[in-house]
Amino acid sequence: MNKLQKKQAGLRRRHRRVRGKISGTAARPRLCVTRSNNNIYAQVIDDVTGHTLCAASTLGPEFKATGAKGSTVEGASALGTIIGNKAQEIGVTTIVFDRGGNLYHGRVKALAEAAREAGLKF
Repeated sequence: MNKLQKKQAGLRRRHRRVRGKISGTAARPRLCVTRSNNNIYAQVIDDVTGHTLCAASTLGPEFKATGAKGSTVEGASALGTIIGNKAQEIGVTTIVFDRGGNLYHGRVKALAEAAREAGLKF
Protein backbone atom coordinates (compact mmCIF):
# COMPACT_ATOMS: atom_id res chain seq x y z
CA MET A 1 0.00 0.00 0.00
CA ASN A 2 1.52 3.28 -1.05
CA LYS A 3 1.36 6.58 0.83
CA LEU A 4 -1.71 7.93 -1.02
CA GLN A 5 -3.69 4.74 -0.44
CA LYS A 6 -2.87 4.84 3.29
CA LYS A 7 -3.98 8.46 3.46
CA GLN A 8 -7.28 7.74 1.68
CA ALA A 9 -7.92 4.65 3.82
CA GLY A 10 -7.39 6.72 6.98
CA LEU A 11 -9.79 9.38 5.75
CA ARG A 12 -12.44 6.74 4.97
CA ARG A 13 -11.94 5.16 8.40
CA ARG A 14 -12.29 8.50 10.22
CA HIS A 15 -15.36 9.43 8.16
CA ARG A 16 -17.01 6.09 8.93
CA ARG A 17 -16.33 6.63 12.65
CA VAL A 18 -17.82 10.14 12.56
CA ARG A 19 -20.88 8.93 10.61
CA GLY A 20 -21.48 6.21 13.20
CA LYS A 21 -22.10 8.90 15.79
CA ILE A 22 -24.11 11.50 13.86
CA SER A 23 -27.13 11.40 11.58
CA GLY A 24 -29.36 14.04 10.06
CA THR A 25 -33.13 14.17 10.41
CA ALA A 26 -35.80 16.33 8.81
CA ALA A 27 -35.83 18.61 11.86
CA ARG A 28 -32.03 18.73 12.13
CA PRO A 29 -30.30 17.76 8.85
CA ARG A 30 -26.59 17.04 8.46
CA LEU A 31 -24.19 19.56 6.90
CA CYS A 32 -21.65 17.33 5.17
CA VAL A 33 -18.33 18.86 4.11
CA THR A 34 -16.08 17.23 1.49
CA ARG A 35 -12.68 18.74 0.85
CA SER A 36 -10.20 18.19 -1.95
CA ASN A 37 -6.94 19.97 -2.65
CA ASN A 38 -8.54 22.50 -5.00
CA ASN A 39 -12.22 22.62 -4.04
CA ILE A 40 -14.63 22.22 -1.15
CA TYR A 41 -18.22 20.96 -1.27
CA ALA A 42 -21.07 21.27 1.25
CA GLN A 43 -24.43 19.50 1.33
CA VAL A 44 -27.38 19.70 3.71
CA ILE A 45 -28.72 16.13 3.90
CA ASP A 46 -31.79 14.53 5.48
CA ASP A 47 -30.52 11.01 6.27
CA VAL A 48 -33.98 9.64 7.13
CA THR A 49 -35.29 10.10 3.59
CA GLY A 50 -31.85 10.05 1.95
CA HIS A 51 -32.34 13.39 0.17
CA THR A 52 -29.99 16.31 -0.29
CA LEU A 53 -31.93 19.43 0.69
CA CYS A 54 -29.42 21.93 -0.70
CA ALA A 55 -25.81 21.95 -1.83
CA ALA A 56 -23.06 24.36 -2.75
CA SER A 57 -19.50 24.01 -3.96
CA THR A 58 -16.60 26.13 -5.06
CA LEU A 59 -17.41 25.09 -8.63
CA GLY A 60 -20.92 26.60 -8.57
CA PRO A 61 -22.00 29.91 -10.11
CA GLU A 62 -22.84 31.50 -6.73
CA PHE A 63 -19.30 30.94 -5.52
CA LYS A 64 -17.68 32.01 -8.79
CA ALA A 65 -19.48 35.36 -8.47
CA THR A 66 -17.56 36.04 -5.23
CA GLY A 67 -14.22 35.86 -7.03
CA ALA A 68 -12.57 33.82 -4.24
CA LYS A 69 -10.42 30.72 -4.78
CA GLY A 70 -11.77 27.37 -3.64
CA SER A 71 -8.45 26.21 -2.22
CA THR A 72 -8.17 29.00 0.37
CA VAL A 73 -9.62 29.66 3.80
CA GLU A 74 -11.31 32.79 2.42
CA GLY A 75 -12.97 30.69 -0.27
CA ALA A 76 -14.22 28.19 2.30
CA SER A 77 -15.60 31.06 4.36
CA ALA A 78 -17.46 32.42 1.33
CA LEU A 79 -18.88 28.94 0.67
CA GLY A 80 -20.02 28.67 4.30
CA THR A 81 -21.98 31.89 3.90
CA ILE A 82 -23.55 30.61 0.66
CA ILE A 83 -24.62 27.26 2.15
CA GLY A 84 -25.88 29.00 5.29
CA ASN A 85 -28.08 31.32 3.24
CA LYS A 86 -29.36 28.46 1.06
CA ALA A 87 -30.28 26.45 4.14
CA GLN A 88 -32.09 29.43 5.65
CA GLU A 89 -34.10 29.83 2.42
CA ILE A 90 -35.45 26.28 2.68
CA GLY A 91 -36.27 26.73 6.36
CA VAL A 92 -33.36 24.92 8.00
CA THR A 93 -31.99 26.70 11.08
CA THR A 94 -30.36 23.92 13.13
CA ILE A 95 -28.03 21.30 11.70
CA VAL A 96 -25.57 18.57 12.66
CA PHE A 97 -22.06 19.28 11.36
CA ASP A 98 -20.26 16.42 9.57
CA ARG A 99 -16.58 17.25 9.01
CA GLY A 100 -16.20 14.25 6.71
CA GLY A 101 -13.24 12.71 8.49
CA ASN A 102 -11.18 15.87 8.11
CA LEU A 103 -9.69 17.77 11.03
CA TYR A 104 -11.77 20.68 12.31
CA HIS A 105 -9.09 23.09 11.20
CA GLY A 106 -8.35 25.44 8.31
CA ARG A 107 -10.90 25.35 5.49
CA VAL A 108 -13.33 23.05 7.30
CA LYS A 109 -13.34 25.31 10.36
CA ALA A 110 -13.70 28.46 8.21
CA LEU A 111 -16.72 26.97 6.42
CA ALA A 112 -18.35 26.00 9.73
CA GLU A 113 -17.82 29.40 11.32
CA ALA A 114 -19.15 31.23 8.25
CA ALA A 115 -22.24 28.99 8.26
CA ARG A 116 -22.78 29.88 11.93
CA GLU A 117 -22.49 33.58 11.11
CA ALA A 118 -25.05 33.09 8.31
CA GLY A 119 -27.55 31.93 10.92
CA LEU A 120 -27.18 28.14 11.24
CA LYS A 121 -27.06 26.70 14.74
CA PHE A 122 -24.86 23.72 15.59
